[in-house]
Order: sequence, then C-alpha cells, then structure tokens
Amino acid sequence: MTRTRLLALLLAMTTVPVTRVAAQKPDSVHTRVVMLGTGTPNADPERSGPAVAIIVNGAVYLVDAGPGIVRRAAAAKARGVNALAMPNLTHVFLTHLHSDHTLGLPDLMLSPWVLERTTPLQVYGPPGTTNMVNHLAAAYEEDIHIRLDGGEPSNRSGYRTIVHEVAPGIVYQDSNVTMRAFAVEHGTWKHAFGYRFETRDRVIVVSGDTRASQAVIQACNGCDVLVHEVYSDAGFRTRPPEWQKYHAAFHTSASEVGRIATEARPKLLVLYHQLYWGSTDDDIVREVASAYSGTVVSARDLGIY
Repeated sequence: MTRTRLLALLLAMTTVPVTRVAAQKPDSVHTRVVMLGTGTPNADPERSGPAVAIIVNGAVYLVDAGPGIVRRAAAAKARGVNALAMPNLTHVFLTHLHSDHTLGLPDLMLSPWVLERTTPLQVYGPPGTTNMVNHLAAAYEEDIHIRLDGGEPSNRSGYRTIVHEVAPGIVYQDSNVTMRAFAVEHGTWKHAFGYRFETRDRVIVVSGDTRASQAVIQACNGCDVLVHEVYSDAGFRTRPPEWQKYHAAFHTSASEVGRIATEARPKLLVLYHQLYWGSTDDDIVREVASAYSGTVVSARDLGIY
C-alpha cells in the first residue's frame, strides 16, 4: 500500500446519521456501568480522564475518551469485567470535544487494533468530530504505515475509524440499547451532549459536562442511574473570581446536583468528574445530600454500578 493510498484511506472518514446494527454476542445478562475514568484536567494519578463504559449483554458502549481510557479498560478486565477486552472497544460516544474528554481518543483508535481488534472504531460525537479524527489519523500516518507494511503482524481493518456526527435525538440502536443524545449547556461550547441509554433492564443517563440543566432532569425522569458531573460548593468559594465565573457557567455545583436529582428522581446518583479544591468525596456527598434525600455515591475509577 502506498503512502498516498494509506492517507486517503485514513481520511475517508464517514459522517452518517442514526446507526442500527446487530448487537454483539452476550457474555452477561444485565446492564452495568463501569467508571473507567472520573477525573478532570487536574493530573490526579488516582483518576484517569472522564470515560464511562456501559456494558449490556457483553457489548461495550463508551462515553468519552479521557486520558488513560485503554489502560483503565485493561484494569477493569483484570478485575473480572471480561467484556472490556481490547477487541470489544469498538463504540465511543463523545459528549463534547474538550481535550480532557478526548485525549484518549488516539489511544482508543490505535491501541486496541495493535492488540487484535479487527473491527473499525465507531465514533459518535458533535459537529467537529470528523475534523478531529481526520487530523489524528493523519498525525499517526507513519505509525500505521509501519504496522501495516513494515513487518509487524497486523490486520487491515481494526485501525480504521468511522465517524458519525450526531444531533439531539436517537443516535444509535441495536438489540441491546437505544441511545439518545440531548443538548446540555456547557459554557460557550456550541455543541455539548448528554446521553440516555435505554436497555431491557435499566435506563442510564450520563450528563457529560454541563451547568445545571433541565435537560438532564427530563432525560432521567426516574432513570435507574444518573451519572452527573459535580464540583464542591465549599471548594468553589476558595476559587478566584475569574475561576468562579468560569465554573458556574460550565459546570454544576454539588447543591445544584442535589436539586437536579430531586426533580430527576434517579434510583442511584453517581457523581463523577469531581472538582474538589480541598474537599473530599464525603464532603461532596454531604453537599449533594443537603438538597437530595436519595442514594448518592461519589465514584472512583473502576467503580461498577
């Protein structure tokens, strides 16, 4: 394969609407939420970047691709979540294109391929996702060329990435799940989504990054699990004014999450993407509980719900 031909293949990414495909064979009988990463741009060695795995009947649906996603998936498999084997990392749904939610994307595009994924990676995300993936593919052109034609055993399909730019509404369906994107407010981002997963036994909503949003309440509406970002009220008060202005416009305080959950009525509220600023998980849970009487947990990486 010539270098010119290879680059043409890499850049031949596809933008398509709602996708309906056959589900993978089951190795589990219920829906699980695995927190692959709960972190923020802060370089906390205990928390990889934001990434959530929804596992339904052994099929894997990833939300966001923060730094560390592939190794966290490997860690979860080592702990017995067999569905998170490298060849199964084939679908990812991006909430928005902030770097902390996408720095793991080239890792997800290429590392599972090197580790014997033969199926192209399907990436669903907001407008701009195609451009991002095209540039990443071009950046790794030489790596792919050497792996394909430089003597390394490899397959000629697993490195490919197919992009689906989505809008609010149903964005994906198979026999396991119906997925809906809904628009959220994340500061000055033109396109930011949350996702609602409907399976046979559970409804799961992932907020993505958002300020307090009625859209999250409507998407959950008694859902089984609401995964919501959060920052500490007490920690927020220690921040400089310019950062307070930023966080209030882009993110959701613990007390606001509590009020959202009271209206949304999830059976379980899972906090992630936590900003502490000196507070603890217990502190944030207490701040949420000041406005919410339901079950709430502040997640850590590799937590399963």
